Amino acid sequence: MLRSKHHFFIYPFFQHYTRWLLKHHFHRVTIEGTFTDMGKPLLLIGNHTGWWDGFWAMYLKLEVLKRKFHFMMQEDQLLRFRFFNYTGAFSVNRKSREVLESLQYAASLLHDPANMVLIYPQGRLQSLYCSSFRFEKGIERILQGREGAVQLLMSVNMIDYLAHPKPSLYIYLRDYDGPFRIEALEEAYNRFYADCLTTQTARTE
Repeated sequence: MLRSKHHFFIYPFFQHYTRWLLKHHFHRVTIEGTFTDMGKPLLLIGNHTGWWDGFWAMYLKLEVLKRKFHFMMQEDQLLRFRFFNYTGAFSVNRKSREVLESLQYAASLLHDPANMVLIYPQGRLQSLYCSSFRFEKGIERILQGREGAVQLLMSVNMIDYLAHPKPSLYIYLRDYDGPFRIEALEEAYNRFYADCLTTQTARTE
């Protein structure tokens, strides 16, 4: 597997490039919700909708989370876009035994309170219009035995155009304080997503 790196030039460039991209491609970026920084390693989970996801998470890191950015990326995509390896990406190959190594590596990163790790527990891309999520077991392996030692933050990204030619991005946040069991995590995230969808729909009324 490919472990994450933070190149002295590429990593800062990626941060500046993220701000530039969002400024030029979105009418507005709004962050709503709760994040209480407990000074612990941070695991960020979200809905995995497409190419923009990593940039949105990086923007969130810059504006709110203030941690060293690490994120899990499919190995074939990371080999294709090696640039991301120098901005905190590490590889996972779901069709290989190396998947266990990737999960162990993600867990090891969460021993350092200066780190944040971004993963998408669904394990695959899903439509922005998907309203129900099924988590794979990997997230439970990463968090096994870490209750109280790792802070978990749920995020939901939504976009709307309304009267503007550029979309507005809305990033919703909610702290998770339940047990680190996959059923509980999945239920809490689906409930959170439903609340976000209600809020987002009300914006158009």
